[in-house]
Amino acid sequence: MSVILPQHSSMKKIFILFSFASLVVITGCHSASAHAIFGRDTKVNNIIYFNPEIFPDVEEIKEPTYSSFFSAVSDRYGRFRNYKMLRVDANIPFDSANAELLKEFCENNNADLAVVPKVKFFKVGLGKYVFSNQVVVSLKIYDAQGNYITETNYDTYRKNARLLGSAENSIKIGTAGAMRNMGKSLRKLHHEFEAPIEN
Repeated sequence: MSVILPQHSSMKKIFILFSFASLVVITGCHSASAHAIFGRDTKVNNIIYFNPEIFPDVEEIKEPTYSSFFSAVSDRYGRFRNYKMLRVDANIPFDSANAELLKEFCENNNADLAVVPKVKFFKVGLGKYVFSNQVVVSLKIYDAQGNYITETNYDTYRKNARLLGSAENSIKIGTAGAMRNMGKSLRKLHHEFEAPIEN
C-alpha cells in the first residue's frame, strides 16, 4: 500500500504536467495561427470578397452597385502591402452562406478570410419601389475553413444623415465605413490583430 500511493501520486503529477504542456502547445499553435492571419509582419494575406447581395433584387442596379462596392474595397486595400483583396465573381446568400463552399473558394484562392457582403437600398414612399440614395452595407467575415467569425454594417443615413448625393457615392461611403467597423470587430476578437482597414 505504501509503495502504490507514491507511484499513483507520481503518475498523477506527470499526467498534470503533460496536460499543461499540451495546453501550452495547443494555445501557442492557435496564437500562431491567428497571428499568421492577422499579423502585419507576415506573408501577403489574401482576403476574398464575393459580389454583394443586393436588396431589392433589381437587375438594373446590380452592375453599378458591384462597381461602386469593389472600387471602395480596392481603394482601402491599396494602402496595405501585406493584404490583397481578391474579387470572386459569385453570389453567396448573405444570411445562409454555405461553409463548405466558402472553404472551397478559400482553398482555390489561397485565401485566409472570406467576406460575404450585402447592400440594402432604402425605400422611399409606398407601392412601387422608389430608391433612396441611402444604403446599409453589411459584411460577414469567415475564416478559411468556412467558420463564421463576425459581421458588421454601416448605415449611411444614420452615420452621416446624408440626404443629397448619388447612390454610388453612398455605396462607397458605406463600404469604407463597414470595412473600418470590420477592422474594429476583428481587433476585439484577436488582440494581436492589426486591421488592414483603418483610418
